[in-house]
Amino acid sequence: MAKLIKEATGGTLCEILPEKAYPVDYNTVVEQAKKEIQAGLRPALKTKVMDLSVYDTVFVGTPNWWSTIASPIATFLENYNLTGKNVVPFCTHGGGGSGNIEGTVKTLCPDSRVVSLLSVYGNAAKASEVEAWLKKIGEN
Repeated sequence: MAKLIKEATGGTLCEILPEKAYPVDYNTVVEQAKKEIQAGLRPALKTKVMDLSVYDTVFVGTPNWWSTIASPIATFLENYNLTGKNVVPFCTHGGGGSGNIEGTVKTLCPDSRVVSLLSVYGNAAKASEVEAWLKKIGEN
């Protein structure tokens, strides 16, 4: 989805990575994600994000982890100043829909304008779906 958004908007990609990589095994990651969410853990980030002051809009992608954003994304939102920016969340899910992702982003970005998110099942977003969403929210 991030690549489709970049292509449609001419934006810049930046992958948010934790210092310690997550396990490859799906079930192990699911259990670790559950524990992190329940504990409110904010893992340190390997990614050092460029100067965000040059952007008016920041798209933030996340998988749906137990009806909320992934812990590294929470770390990013808490540690980078997005005051006054349009924050546009988007997520993938395996059947849980958008959960409370939009609400969580609003809580973590109280001084930003949080735009309606796009929620896509699996990892096969269609360009037409992304483009329609971008048009709807005024970003294309």
